[in-house]
Amino acid sequence: MIKRSKRLLWAIIPLLVFAYFGFITRGVLAYDPKTLYDEVWKLVKTKYVDVNKNGQDWQRWRHKYDQAINNEDDAYVAIETMLASLNDPYTKFLDPEEFAEEGRSISGTLFGIGIQIGIRDDKLLVIAPMEDTPAYKAGLMANDEILEINSKSTKGISVKEAADLIRGEKGTPVELLIKRDGTEKRYAVIRDKINVKSVSIKDPKTVKIDKNIGYIRLSSFLSSSASNEMFDALKKLSDKDGYIVDIRSNPGGLLTNAISISNMFLENGVIVSTVDRDGYKETQLSTKNAITQKPLVVIIDEGSASASEILSGALKDNGRAVLVGSKSFGKGLVQEINKLPGGSGINITTQKYLTPNGTDINKVGILPDIEVKNTEEDFKNNKDPQLEKAQEVIKSLITQSKSKEPITINADSKLRIIVH
Repeated sequence: MIKRSKRLLWAIIPLLVFAYFGFITRGVLAYDPKTLYDEVWKLVKTKYVDVNKNGQDWQRWRHKYDQAINNEDDAYVAIETMLASLNDPYTKFLDPEEFAEEGRSISGTLFGIGIQIGIRDDKLLVIAPMEDTPAYKAGLMANDEILEINSKSTKGISVKEAADLIRGEKGTPVELLIKRDGTEKRYAVIRDKINVKSVSIKDPKTVKIDKNIGYIRLSSFLSSSASNEMFDALKKLSDKDGYIVDIRSNPGGLLTNAISISNMFLENGVIVSTVDRDGYKETQLSTKNAITQKPLVVIIDEGSASASEILSGALKDNGRAVLVGSKSFGKGLVQEINKLPGGSGINITTQKYLTPNGTDINKVGILPDIEVKNTEEDFKNNKDPQLEKAQEVIKSLITQSKSKEPITINADSKLRIIVH
């Protein structure tokens, strides 16, 4: 029996580009590869969010490859072909190596260059570089288009194929041809060990943070320790008058982390609602055990996705925080991780989610209350206009809170200021 494990909120196809050190011992198969194919077929039939399966007769796939599957590799190819018919980049088969890698990403031990990639409008894109990783230090940015990997064109490439090209041993380079704002540039990035720490309270290098303001960098919701790290950060900064939570280039992670962290700031209200294939709506309410009610600003950008959008949507719709930055990615779907025979697995889109106001942000994103653009020039010059504006706003909110004046924080979602 296939066990239901965890639910993920991924920014894009759930595949982190990191090398795997070791090997998978397959030996004699303890299962029939045809059974593996059938297990995947049944899982999609019973769990996939779209009951119409992208407007096709799902039954036709069940015995389509009965005569073609003779071994494990045949089954993998057949499964991937079947799943491709859904036209859903988030429903993804993972071979044993990829599935083990996904488990390591949740535990926080990874190797590689530190990016998440995905395909949008037939383009291979950097969804988000992880902070303090080789990709981040090399200057890769969210929404960069990857044109070539080690001189191989990415035209028509799948995410799996791209990941295979980017993977490699620690200390070896991978060359990426990047297109950004119409300009092409080559980047040589050296693979290394990636220490995945979800939360940091270290002051940023770009902007001096006032002593009475708590700055929290939340880079991922993927690690199982993310919510505990956020709890510890808030406790350490409990003497501050207000907080800036920076979730830029945060591609998402576990649904449970998004809900838990939202609860730390919300005393009342809806956090998120999920809707399944049958239209059943499940609403997550605040547990009314908020750690802090102090003024709050959240910084988002185009790399803030999935679980990041649940947190920012919950805080915005409930009037709990001011959002500063640029429009978020727009990924409003939930995946479920399922383990399969032989050590492989599948992530299946099982639900969509809505913000507290009932907004479906999939392929749309969340607009900040105060829009500020960071440019490549800012990055090169070690400047951060988004963080500067966030600090300006939190100072104002702190002043209002101390004067006991009413603080209006986008309670009706109408406040939107654009800063050029």
